[in-house]
Amino acid sequence: MDLTEILKPYGRYIITSAVVVFMAYVWVKRDKFRSANVMAISAIMAALVAVATNFIKVPTPATGGYINIGDTMVMFAAMVFGPVVGVFAGGVGSALGDIIGGYAGWAPITLIVKGLEGLAVGYIAKRSDNVGMLVVGGTIGGIIMVSGYFLFEAYMFGVPAAATEVPGNTVQAITGILVGTGLAQVIKKRYPEVEDLI
Repeated sequence: MDLTEILKPYGRYIITSAVVVFMAYVWVKRDKFRSANVMAISAIMAALVAVATNFIKVPTPATGGYINIGDTMVMFAAMVFGPVVGVFAGGVGSALGDIIGGYAGWAPITLIVKGLEGLAVGYIAKRSDNVGMLVVGGTIGGIIMVSGYFLFEAYMFGVPAAATEVPGNTVQAITGILVGTGLAQVIKKRYPEVEDLI
């Protein structure tokens, strides 16, 4: 079941809608994105997310999607640099990961779901050195990711097919929380000046 082929007739509308939503957020936060530091860090974090997304891929035949470890870098970026970098790294980085990895049909929904994940984690964990707050942020981000994909897949493929991906996405979210929080804690403690770059 290839989502790219299924969505081909609607592709331009889906991609346009996803890009409009994403660009609306960037426009609202345009003052932040004018900063060279924010642009550079956002691009670097998006690249890390794209690489992590393609590092390990476990296909899920029922939906034609795949499980990956990209959430580790989405959560790390959002926890260290906040919501602006989090939404860009999560949305654009993960969508690029889909495109590079041969899952281009998933890129529009990934742009939205992973962007929202990075946004939520970033807002909750922003400037916090408290492990509890980082875990809470990661948990809410994970819930957004798992439920976002479930709702989309339930609409596209039916609830039974969507349900088969929930355990894998949950493991993906938990891995993201554990690794992302651990890396963020190390960076925040050893290199606190990194947070002042933006």
